[in-house]
Amino acid sequence: MCDICVINSVKDRMLSRRDFFKASAAAGAVATVGATTTPAMADGHSKTVDMTHMFDETFTTWGGEPGIAYDQAFNFAEHGFNLYNLTINEHSGTHIDAPLHFSADGMSVDEIAVENLVCPLCVVDIAERAAGDADTMVTPDDLNAWISANGDIPDGACVAMHSGWAAKARTPEFRNADDAGTQHYPGFHIEATQMLLETGAASIAVDTLSLDHGASQDFATHYAWLPANRYGIECLAGLDQVPAAGATLVVGAPKTGRGTGGQARIFAMV
Repeated sequence: MCDICVINSVKDRMLSRRDFFKASAAAGAVATVGATTTPAMADGHSKTVDMTHMFDETFTTWGGEPGIAYDQAFNFAEHGFNLYNLTINEHSGTHIDAPLHFSADGMSVDEIAVENLVCPLCVVDIAERAAGDADTMVTPDDLNAWISANGDIPDGACVAMHSGWAAKARTPEFRNADDAGTQHYPGFHIEATQMLLETGAASIAVDTLSLDHGASQDFATHYAWLPANRYGIECLAGLDQVPAAGATLVVGAPKTGRGTGGQARIFAMV
């Protein structure tokens, strides 16, 4: 078949599919008039909060280099469709740290149990303190205060640090590197990490570039948490829009074989 025939055939199929989906959407809209919830809003949830930063080459990364490069292999004007070949740093943007990231033989990202990707969300708020001290960390005292206010940390939970750092994304302040190149932002203190290892929490999350605070030289939290076959989330967004307890986090982790992590679409049901 000639190239122009292929292009015309693709365009014809695209148009027919658009007509089909428009008709289906219209029918669905009629069928759901008057509905107040959807199945995703069951169990008391009333809204969905996006916890994911938009990711492109402008997003600040731990190493300072762009985390993604685009190579357009096909474009709509010439080929009737768009397609990019992407080169991506697994650990950039809102992403997962799989156990394999900091262990010799831990689980790769595709091996994380799907039941651990739907989590009770526990938000530990240190934003006020972080505003005056970029090197502050989540401590056992912070965890004990959360437990006193909200009860025990649930099994399977994601315990997330809200430092207010998400507002700095795409600015030099997100890395906050000094003249010597040392980065400064909050993370989990190793003692808090060790305390969480005694619970049934499945993951920890931060709104910064690292589970460890930026000035860390030993990555103690990474080395304690991930080899225990638990996972981390870095560069989380939207923590100022969810309660300290009661939300459910849905982690759209990639299923990349041998992946040490990867970009994820994450949202909370509140």
